Amino acid sequence: MWRVGERAFDCSERTLVMAILNVTPDSFSEDGRYFDPEEAVRHAARMVSEGADVIDVGGESTRPGSDPVPVDEEIRRVLPVIERIVEQDSNVPISIDTRKAEVADRALLAGATVVNDVSAGGDPGMFDVVRKHDAAIVLMHMKGEPKTMQQSPEYEDVVGEVHEFLRERVEASEFAGIEAERIAIDPGIGFGKNLEHNLELMRRIDAFLDLGRPVLVGPSRKRFIGAILDAPEDERVEGTIGAVAWMVSRGAHVVRVHDVREVVRAVRVIDAIVRTGR
Repeated sequence: MWRVGERAFDCSERTLVMAILNVTPDSFSEDGRYFDPEEAVRHAARMVSEGADVIDVGGESTRPGSDPVPVDEEIRRVLPVIERIVEQDSNVPISIDTRKAEVADRALLAGATVVNDVSAGGDPGMFDVVRKHDAAIVLMHMKGEPKTMQQSPEYEDVVGEVHEFLRERVEASEFAGIEAERIAIDPGIGFGKNLEHNLELMRRIDAFLDLGRPVLVGPSRKRFIGAILDAPEDERVEGTIGAVAWMVSRGAHVVRVHDVREVVRAVRVIDAIVRTGR
């Protein structure tokens, strides 16, 4: 069970689709096309019509090599979009993709109900903000910072080390007063991992199920898919669906993607095969 605002998603019944809405001028895949708030809100409505369960709004690119964005600028980017989406459709949960407690606080006040934190509570104030708003949170593993995370990342046991990190962060968030059913975990595919690390994490995604929380995965259009297919960002839909299909069939509960319609259709078929009769 994953409690998001007033919603309670039973993740054993079907796969949830979290739709990516980057309101940045430098997102790795969308080239700033949704930086304009009006276009961002229209795109959110399209993704909801295509079957998105959650809209994940981000105002700071965390692509490899990206620079951090000041708090005020990140708030300026995301707040108008969140407010407009809430006005238009209050039934679809909104996630704020941020690692800053102050940004999360403002977004939750505006109507978001999830914090998708790539630093898993790295900001000392993040857990307090999430608890105060009775929000949900996604705890993600990232080795290093976006600026440098892809500069020769090393692990002795990538699955074991990521598992231990997430176990500790779940424990820390619960100790801070966040209800267990509001916590999801994300192994951070593409965040401080090379191609083999990413493949191993996906190959053994079921290793994270014993943490007892919904497992969210985000392979969408990532660089490792481009490396396998020798394809640019806008030609990685099939590769994304392949990665999603593998991980959902092995227990992943939530998929974070750009191409909502295609992935919603794919996971409906996968769920019919895998989840029916369990």
